[in-house]
Amino acid sequence: MALQENIKSNVIVKIFSSLRSSQLFWIFSFTILTAIAAQITIPVKPVPFTLQTMMVLLAGALLGAKNGAYSQLIYLFLGVIGLPIFAHTPDGLYGFARLFGPTGGYLLAFPAAAFLVGYLVQKNKKYYGVILSMFAGNLFIIISGTLFLNIFYLHNFSDAVTAGAAIFSIWMVVKVFAAAAVYFGISKKYETLP
Repeated sequence: MALQENIKSNVIVKIFSSLRSSQLFWIFSFTILTAIAAQITIPVKPVPFTLQTMMVLLAGALLGAKNGAYSQLIYLFLGVIGLPIFAHTPDGLYGFARLFGPTGGYLLAFPAAAFLVGYLVQKNKKYYGVILSMFAGNLFIIISGTLFLNIFYLHNFSDAVTAGAAIFSIWMVVKVFAAAAVYFGISKKYETLP
């Protein structure tokens, strides 16, 4: 009996160990982490405060350009087909319709921002390089979201900048430094995730 239990536990450890070394495991992990971070929301109209962008930055930095982008493409796909993984917003849009609401430009920028962060971090893994990479990725998301907000929703550039960019400036700085701290904490143990 003890031998069977030992064999079962060894098999489970081996399976989990092989999963942890799989790229797909980490890609899906960041898809799930982005979905969880989307649920941590401070509802503000027209675009809420969330932790999603922090996960986008970490996906790029820890997984690399391609895998970080894949994690966010999967996140968008799952949200577009109707899974309730996007942040709760007052507009009440779900699934594919969310891409045409006030948060559409931000969401659509996630894969490209993860790719950008991953690419830049691969070029420079020093502290200031990572910080600047994360600021570049976050700015890309904010600029994309603000332009989208202006063109498709508010039709007033000044209002779009106020509601879609200026309001997030301090929050962006906090998220970038928090993401960098997490990145360096993880990268001390693992140089890169698979």
